[in-house]
Amino acid sequence: MKSAAPVPAGLRRGRGWAKRAVSAALLASLAACASNNDFYPTKGDTKPHPGVARAKNHPIQGIDISKWQGPIDWASVRSAGTQFAFIKATEGGDHVDERFRENWDGAGRAGVPRGAYHFVFWCRSAEDQMAWFKRNVPNDPSALPPVLDVEWNGHSQTCPKRLPKAQALGMIRYMLTEMERYTGKRPIIYTDITFHKDVLEDELPDYPHWVRSTAAEPEQRFVNRRWMLWQFTSTGRVPGVRGDVDRNAFYGSPSEWASFLSTDCDPRDHRRLAGQGLCTEK
Repeated sequence: MKSAAPVPAGLRRGRGWAKRAVSAALLASLAACASNNDFYPTKGDTKPHPGVARAKNHPIQGIDISKWQGPIDWASVRSAGTQFAFIKATEGGDHVDERFRENWDGAGRAGVPRGAYHFVFWCRSAEDQMAWFKRNVPNDPSALPPVLDVEWNGHSQTCPKRLPKAQALGMIRYMLTEMERYTGKRPIIYTDITFHKDVLEDELPDYPHWVRSTAAEPEQRFVNRRWMLWQFTSTGRVPGVRGDVDRNAFYGSPSEWASFLSTDCDPRDHRRLAGQGLCTEK
């Protein structure tokens, strides 16, 4: 925030005018700052992109992590104002993130609301993947809803292929159903721009979506998609985490976040989903 500039001598018309001018400039400066709130100034970004600058205006912010972040000081993460953490748990049907339980337990002890995510591997059956998820992820009633991470495995040496849309959707629907059956919570779908365009556009509107968009606001990249969570950078910096970390924002206000925490449902969906036995107070 910049301080108000002094009034040039040639324009002064008495002490009262000067005070009014300075006050007006100060109010304008405060208004500018208010429109660019950074709710967590201790957090940063090593490569900030102007296209996602408004993400910091959202008051509820969190991270997602995996083994690549190394050991994490969860008390410092919490002290920095982190409101949630999604932790990589499983991938495919035979891989568990090496630091999953360490991070799961550490976040829990520090009081950081946390959820587990499963990274889909398109060359393994949906049945195998959900059996693996259930075997390795605790069914903790206090946890956030589980996340199904759906992206193409383009960098995989063993499974770089893209499935036909109908086949991919069939696998996704099965895994979402099994996650909900196991945890009792409506799962969240995480996806990126390419996969959304190829498979998810105009599909699965009954599920909350967590979208990745690191160069523009989600509305500019995801057609007809209401989002609940926005991953806006992969080069974030957060006290307690060494090096880069993904940063994320929740769409709504602190009261809407509190509602989400108490019901495990996007507040915008409470009325519709309550009839299915979801969105009830914990």
